[in-house]
Amino acid sequence: MFTGIVAAMGIVRRLTRRGEDALLEIDTSLDLGEVRIGDSIAVSGVCLTVTQKAGGAFQADVSAETLSRTTLKTATAGDRVNLEPALRVGGRLGGHIVLGHVDCVGKILEKTPRSGSVVFGFEIDPQLDRYIVAKGSIAVDGISLTVNRCEKNRFYVNIISYTAAETTLGFKKASDAVNIETDILARHLEKLIFAGKETENTGAGKAVSAGGVDLDKLARYGFIK
Repeated sequence: MFTGIVAAMGIVRRLTRRGEDALLEIDTSLDLGEVRIGDSIAVSGVCLTVTQKAGGAFQADVSAETLSRTTLKTATAGDRVNLEPALRVGGRLGGHIVLGHVDCVGKILEKTPRSGSVVFGFEIDPQLDRYIVAKGSIAVDGISLTVNRCEKNRFYVNIISYTAAETTLGFKKASDAVNIETDILARHLEKLIFAGKETENTGAGKAVSAGGVDLDKLARYGFIK
């Protein structure tokens, strides 16, 4: 689990294909002294497991599934990536809950400087629209961001100068691809609301849906009056 607060940027040393999978090697200024083999690191929003480390570099295996769903499939030597070690239990949650499980590859539609910040517009898979709300959280290349506004299959964020300087977004341009992870809480809430069509007996001779959550069910169990 991560928080979307980037600890450092890394540079891709190489991506070596191994059949349908790959081996990713990254150079970084991140302190690897506290990173053990088997630990997780988010690489531009993709949760990967450290398999080897030496000096200021580490390696991670990338599965065919991960390659097919993220921007790592096009990673080349010299590419910058955002890095974040896994959250420690009891650590500070500076962003929001990020799992490192990418929902889709989005595209930068615009990058517009405005005063001391930059406005980014992103295009995403239309099926993810329902998980994105104004003033809600979203992870872009592993960066926890606040949604300013959203439209059909696109959303907009405002990046302060610090975030632009300390993450890969400062180097991105319109049409570049980015990894998108929506808020996992929205997905769980959706399943709770729409889950199941089975029925239960209320004891009053009335059968109602046991799956899902609605106002009637919340009232029956005393959550609302």
